Amino acid sequence: MKIAFVGKGGSGKTTLSSLFIRHLAAEGSPVVAVDADINQHLGAALGLDEAEAAALPAMGEHLRLIKDHLRGSNPRIASADTMIKTTPPGEGSRLLRVQEDNPVYDACARPVELDGGTVRLMVTGPFTDADLGVACYHSKTGAVELCLNHLVDGPDEYVVVDMTAGSDSFASGMFTRFDMTFLVAEPTRKGVSVYRQYKEYARDFGVALRVVGNKVQGPDDLDFLRAEVGDDLLVTVGHSDWVRAMEKGRPPRFAALEESDRLALRTLREAADATYERRDWERYTRQMVHFHFRNAQSWGNERTGADLAAQVDPGFVLGESVTAGA
Repeated sequence: MKIAFVGKGGSGKTTLSSLFIRHLAAEGSPVVAVDADINQHLGAALGLDEAEAAALPAMGEHLRLIKDHLRGSNPRIASADTMIKTTPPGEGSRLLRVQEDNPVYDACARPVELDGGTVRLMVTGPFTDADLGVACYHSKTGAVELCLNHLVDGPDEYVVVDMTAGSDSFASGMFTRFDMTFLVAEPTRKGVSVYRQYKEYARDFGVALRVVGNKVQGPDDLDFLRAEVGDDLLVTVGHSDWVRAMEKGRPPRFAALEESDRLALRTLREAADATYERRDWERYTRQMVHFHFRNAQSWGNERTGADLAAQVDPGFVLGESVTAGA
């Protein structure tokens, strides 16, 4: 299952995504965790110290390798130079799977040991001084979108992405790449403003969106969220001594997490798992192609000097039964 955590800056989305990743690992599920936020905090939330987090390889720095691998023998893609973040797979493309070993994981993923299991962690990489004035952070997250376009996952396999803050995900088609999107909202006007934007933008794309109320301190906070987001409110969480210790760099064993939070994490997993039966790979592929056409026309064709619409394989539908190209 592909799962995104979104929300405004400071909402707690990174904390909640890290707790969910820990929960899945403790249950023995295979997990690929991706920090797609330019403010790179997921590694620290998963227990890495500052030096370990800084040493994580940035996906953006391995974009050429990623493109070369994913292109495979696809005859519609002349070279890696003509691949952009929305390039869809076709006959001959190589696909990524959660539990395999491949050159992309070798270069970009690092194992992180958690209570009860190990997850693969991938990061976009931070916005650096070299990028100032010459780059947009969407160029960093493009590597994530390209990988998601070529990733096939099955039941009880999880790809958890900590997304960039706010509604910036709508700058590309990446917001349609997930089975479930959890929007973390505080019980404030600013806290629910991103929810309204997501709800409006995602309406026409069948995005499964549920709200996780964070920092909820009492009935008044709960009533506020129910009034603002209605039935999209899935679960709420409040203060956690375990989380406070984790933020200080001294987390107890994960088994010591408060029972109320453990129940909330189980609710998140159940909601995500329930989307599996509703998977529509044809719609997923169609949306991928839709955003590729839009990006090709708006900037891709001019940037690469190629007709990127020709990269689309009209007979190809991504799915669990598709085999990777050579």
